Amino acid sequence: MTEVSKEIKYRRDVGVDPNEISRRKVLGFIGWGTFWATIAATLAGTGRYMFPEVTYEESPIFKAGSPKEYLPGVSTKYLASQRVWIINDGGIIYALIAICTHLGCTPDWLPNENKFKCNCHGSGYYISGVNYEGPAPRAMERAKIYVDETGELVVDKSKKFLYEDGGWENPESFVKV
Repeated sequence: MTEVSKEIKYRRDVGVDPNEISRRKVLGFIGWGTFWATIAATLAGTGRYMFPEVTYEESPIFKAGSPKEYLPGVSTKYLASQRVWIINDGGIIYALIAICTHLGCTPDWLPNENKFKCNCHGSGYYISGVNYEGPAPRAMERAKIYVDETGELVVDKSKKFLYEDGGWENPESFVKV
């Protein structure tokens, strides 16, 4: 006689239904279920590292057209797409990165007042990007700008120049017209 048939015979003899679910079976089922759920969650978490979420950013370098396209003043042509103003300030053209140095908001260009004004906290900047009012701690940054072999302006936002460090004197921070 096998162990299973002995168990069934014993249960019948003591008056217990052999098909009845015992506490031992329920606790065993819960224990094994928890074990396999933990294994599955661990494998799923490990598999997550096999396929990381990668965000692809646009290139920080873009072509901005011919220098002749830019009349004296501020061009907002690339403000929405690149967050950059192209400024023709008389004899030079430069690319000013449109990020307020206080908390990173995008200042507005006010052509009637000839200044940039941050609508978040009131910082004010001259057309050159130098701050003169509000909580902004320093001037806005310039991006590298140059004319390529085809005669187009190229702006490289990965290379930034700070006014405070004398970076605006660097020939890569502007183009002479």
